[in-house]
Amino acid sequence: MDESAPSSGRSAFAWLVGASQLLGLASVVVTGVWMGHYRGGFAWDGSAQEFNVHPLCMVLGLVFLHGDAILVYRVFRNETKRNVKVLHGIIHLLALIISIIGIVAVFDFHRAAKIPDMYTLHSWCGMATLVLFCVQWLMGLLFFLFPVASSWFRATYLPIHVFSGLVLLALTIGSCLLGITEKLLFSIMSTYSAFAPEGVLANILGILLVCFGVLLGYLITKEEYRRPLNPEEESLSVHFKTLTEGGSPTMP
Repeated sequence: MDESAPSSGRSAFAWLVGASQLLGLASVVVTGVWMGHYRGGFAWDGSAQEFNVHPLCMVLGLVFLHGDAILVYRVFRNETKRNVKVLHGIIHLLALIISIIGIVAVFDFHRAAKIPDMYTLHSWCGMATLVLFCVQWLMGLLFFLFPVASSWFRATYLPIHVFSGLVLLALTIGSCLLGITEKLLFSIMSTYSAFAPEGVLANILGILLVCFGVLLGYLITKEEYRRPLNPEEESLSVHFKTLTEGGSPTMP
């Protein structure tokens, strides 16, 4: 936060960031407990235990790390923009690698078990989200980390990039909720309605994911928590204002 900001605002921001991390880590831990305790653990041999790698990697990569990659622009407000960009890109790359491992695990399991691929709503939404995540990462790399585009193009794409990041986080959490429900119906449909412990744990996971997404959305969109514009961002902001309002770069 700025030095001029009230201390209570800075304290609230720190508490909210801490709460978001607890929710994200709890989501990863609960996923690990679900797959490890109720579904038999983890392996890489084409068995059902290999499938268990999939939900753990998706929650860790596309939810927790993806959310933290966005959050770095709010947390490291006083670091140089270049350093924050690099951290943002690295965390997103790590999230992408982990997510790809999760996708490979589920396809490998399906192939070994002779289960059809890509026929459920969860698989459609999940694959679309991963593809869009890859596109978002590549566009960010080309436009901002190693910019090959002019200021005009970067100013045009910047609000799209920011908006797309939040949309992708929402799509990821939505895909996870679909996946949780699908897994429960496939695995414990006969006992799910009787409040089986596995079903309760999975429901808690869904609530944790939703709370994580809502809290991150609040932190990222609240104007008070935005990173102050540096000269480069001021230039992009002026260019964007010129494009959207038809003014000149010298207009206030």
